[in-house]
Amino acid sequence: MFGIDLQAEGTPYKEYVLYFSLLAYVGEQYLSLRQYRKLCEPDPPKSLQDIDEVKKKFQSAQAYGKDRLKFRFVSEGFLQLQTMAYLVFDLYPWLWDVSGNWLAYAGYGEEYEITQSLVFTVLFSLLTWIMYLPLTLYNTFVIEERHGFNKMTLRLFFMDTLKGFLLAGVIGLPVVATVLQIIKWTGYNFYIYVWAFMLVFNFILITIYPTFIQPLFNKVDPLPDGPLRTEIEKLASSINFPLKQLYIIDGSTRSAHSNAYFYGFFKNKRIVLFDTLLDQVEQEEILAIVGHELGHWALNHTVKVLVISQAQIFMLFY
Repeated sequence: MFGIDLQAEGTPYKEYVLYFSLLAYVGEQYLSLRQYRKLCEPDPPKSLQDIDEVKKKFQSAQAYGKDRLKFRFVSEGFLQLQTMAYLVFDLYPWLWDVSGNWLAYAGYGEEYEITQSLVFTVLFSLLTWIMYLPLTLYNTFVIEERHGFNKMTLRLFFMDTLKGFLLAGVIGLPVVATVLQIIKWTGYNFYIYVWAFMLVFNFILITIYPTFIQPLFNKVDPLPDGPLRTEIEKLASSINFPLKQLYIIDGSTRSAHSNAYFYGFFKNKRIVLFDTLLDQVEQEEILAIVGHELGHWALNHTVKVLVISQAQIFMLFY
C-alpha cells in the first residue's frame, strides 16, 4: 500500500511510525494554529456586536480559548517528543526487559508472557502519568483557576487519580490479559475475535458506568419534581424519546463548567444535568441545551459515531 511492503523482511517499522506520528502532529498543530488565529479576531460576529453582554462574554471566552490552545501547543509538543524519544531510544523494549527482569526476580519465567505484559502496562502507565503530571496540575490549578472554572482541591485531584488507577487495575488489566489470551488462542485471525470481544466489553462498560463507576466520583440524584422536570419530560415526549429517568450530578465539586447528556440503550434512556447548569442559566436555556442533546438522538448521531468508532477499532486490530 502506497508503495510500502509491510510484509518484507527488514521493513523499517519504527521509521514509518515516526514519520506518520510526526505528520499527524504537524496536521493537528496546523488546525490548532488556525483556531488560535480565529480567536485573535477583535470583534464578535456582526449580528451580536450591539449587545454589551455578548461583548464581555466574547472577550472572556476568547481569553480562555487562547490560554487553552497555548497549553495544547505545549502539552502536545511534549507528548510528541515523548513518543519520538520512546521510539528513537528503544525505550519500549527497555521497559519490556525491565518488566521481565522484575518477574524473573520474583521467580517467574519467560512463559509468563501475559503477566509480563501486565507489568509492562502498569510501568508504562505510571511513567506516563508522572511525566505528564506537571502539565495536568498546571491546566487544572492555573488555567482553569485563572478563568474561574476550577473547584477542585489538591486532595480531591489526587483522590480522583487514585480511584482512576484502581479502576484501571480492576477493569483495564483483566481486559488486556483477555485480549492477549485471545490473540494466543486464535492466531492469525485474532483481529476478528479481539474486535468482537472489545465490542461486547464497550457495551457492558457503557451500561455499568453510570450506575457503578460514575458514583465513585460524583453524587448523582434524581432531578426533583418541578417545572423544569415537567418541561423536559414534555420535550422528550414530543419527539418520542424513551426517557426513563432524569438525574442531576454534582459537577460543581470539581468544575464550574456545565453540561448535559443522555445515555442508555433502546427504551432505557436517561438524561443527566450538571448542577452548575441549573445555577448558571434559566429554564428556557436549559431546555434548549437538552433539546440539542436530544437532537443527537433524533438524528442517530450516537449510532453513527458508534459504527465509525468500531470500524476504526477493527481496522486498527487488522
